[in-house]
Amino acid sequence: MSVGQELADEAGRYASMGWMRGTSGNLSVVLDRDPLRLAVTASGLDKGELTAADHVEVDGAGEPLGRGVPSAEAGLHARIAAVSGAGAVVHVHAAAPVLAAERWPGGVSLRDLEMLKGFGRLAHDDLVTIPVIPNGQDMRVLGDAFERGHRADTPALIVARHGIYVWGADLRQARHRLECLEWLLRFILESGRGA
Repeated sequence: MSVGQELADEAGRYASMGWMRGTSGNLSVVLDRDPLRLAVTASGLDKGELTAADHVEVDGAGEPLGRGVPSAEAGLHARIAAVSGAGAVVHVHAAAPVLAAERWPGGVSLRDLEMLKGFGRLAHDDLVTIPVIPNGQDMRVLGDAFERGHRADTPALIVARHGIYVWGADLRQARHRLECLEWLLRFILESGRGA
């Protein structure tokens, strides 16, 4: 399957879940590391209707290498991939992460929940804190904030009043991590039990 088809299929899945409403959200896959190149979903398109052609190749700064307009957030995707070593980055606008960041703007802490294993952490006695950074339109500023709070064992970042970024070795691992993390965040919000 082509990278473009993988991106389209994953975007369609998230759109059907209500996590990529309208044209919101974006996905990326690393194509090469030396120099860094990524395929990023194209800007301004309904994520539930993407085709294999609806992506743009960008460089390590998120700038397009050919035709098409990448997501405005391509620069942050590139920064996350460069710093974390991820092979894929997923950015969605699910409500639970945004609500959790409202409640815990200094970082969202999770502990002693079995679903943490699906996020790549231990189910018990392992404090996981998802960093929260302020929203903004300058991807360099967001990238700097991401890098300051980055921990190799926590593959996620919440941008306050915006959405969440989760990454992994590939789109499938990123999806599994995102699905588990969204469940964890809904749990602490609905139970009122932050760590």
